[in-house]
Amino acid sequence: MLKNINPLLSADILYALRSMGHGDDLIIGDANFPAETIARETTLGTVMKTDCVSTAEIVKAVLSVMPLDTFVDDAAGRMEIVGAPDEIPLVHQEVQAEIDAAEQQSWSLVSIERYAFYERAKKAFCVIQTGERRPYGCIALRKGVVGPDG
Repeated sequence: MLKNINPLLSADILYALRSMGHGDDLIIGDANFPAETIARETTLGTVMKTDCVSTAEIVKAVLSVMPLDTFVDDAAGRMEIVGAPDEIPLVHQEVQAEIDAAEQQSWSLVSIERYAFYERAKKAFCVIQTGERRPYGCIALRKGVVGPDG
């Protein structure tokens, strides 16, 4: 155990987050996300699993140690619902609340079409698969800069 580190952040996840650079993407996929297939194409090349953890819980944990990219408009994205791209399900509302609580500025989750989300995920640094069973619990987070003051 480490002091002041969210216990959901395993050694593998902490290693991946520390290894990411500014502008690298982290994909958080729900339980139905094709994480193994997608993760093989990422920089890390393997999926990290957080069974029994919701999407919002792991987003909160990640954002406790990783800032979002302030240089882009799509630093936080969500997989949009097929046929209802403007609908914001509860899982996305919960993630938005965690982003709002963690970040110093306002970030709105950008809507990403399902297959475009898969393509972004393949180019990501890494994938975390959660135990989230609600559909569309898939999020993309782009790492920002940790300044000299931490």
